[in-house]
Amino acid sequence: MTKHRVIGIGETVFDILFKDDQPQKAVPGGSTFNSIVSLGRAGVNCAMVTDVGGDHIGDIICRYLQENGVSSEYVCRYEKVKSHISLAFLDEHNDAQYIFYKDHASVSLDGSLPVFGKDDVVLFGSFFAINPVIRPVVGKLLHDARKAGAWLYYDINFRKNHIAELPEVMPNIEENMRLADVVRGSTEDFEYLYGLHNGNAIYERVRRYCPTLILTDGARPIRLYTPDGCESYPVQPIETVSTVGAGDNFNAGYIYAKLNSQLLTCNSQLIEMAQRWSQDVCRQLGNNISDELVERLKSEK
Repeated sequence: MTKHRVIGIGETVFDILFKDDQPQKAVPGGSTFNSIVSLGRAGVNCAMVTDVGGDHIGDIICRYLQENGVSSEYVCRYEKVKSHISLAFLDEHNDAQYIFYKDHASVSLDGSLPVFGKDDVVLFGSFFAINPVIRPVVGKLLHDARKAGAWLYYDINFRKNHIAELPEVMPNIEENMRLADVVRGSTEDFEYLYGLHNGNAIYERVRRYCPTLILTDGARPIRLYTPDGCESYPVQPIETVSTVGAGDNFNAGYIYAKLNSQLLTCNSQLIEMAQRWSQDVCRQLGNNISDELVERLKSEK
């Protein structure tokens, strides 16, 4: 493994997964959190910038990070705040519909925060990365990372329930894209943001801010846009148990391949590794890559 450190900036929730309206599993989660834990499981030096309550769930979350090799040094804990809860209801296709129990206005980041170096990778996204309440802190972190020469990966992951706030947060979204080396988004994200579905039209908008876009579209091919053109990669069909961590582990797999110079020969291998991690987590109830994939990754080094 390289000397790089991956720092995730994002929210943390406690996910309770339901099938046929019955609880099946409860695990710590959150988009960036899921990615960072999987990278930690694979042996990458990782840390998570987030906030949790001073309750029992907060204890579970911090312990889970540590057990999976992720530093909890930058986890801000608040004794009088309850940790956030997410209910994920799996449908007949094992896709999730979510109900969130959290108060975005209560979020704050006033604990220990990282100092970035040129070998760092920063993964950020979702509403945490654009929340006006903590934007002064998050924005400064991202600018500091950019100035230090870190490599930034932005997963837009914009939820429909925040559409009413879009006029307020759009400048933050576009600033995030401007700071990023890679932007990943789904066609659904860009329908919400710009009313666009056509991939070429989406890239024309994104390239104003960032030259590299990974565009996902469910079971349809993944498209990688750069100034050199567009490359398309088919999504391999698999039997799924849960798709809750699919996109998060796609991000983690892409970063893992990017960090391993022996794997980094072409874009297709980056996307291949990203899909491999995503598919692995879809075959189980959980948010992170399996022990079996961790062992295979170790044997491939």
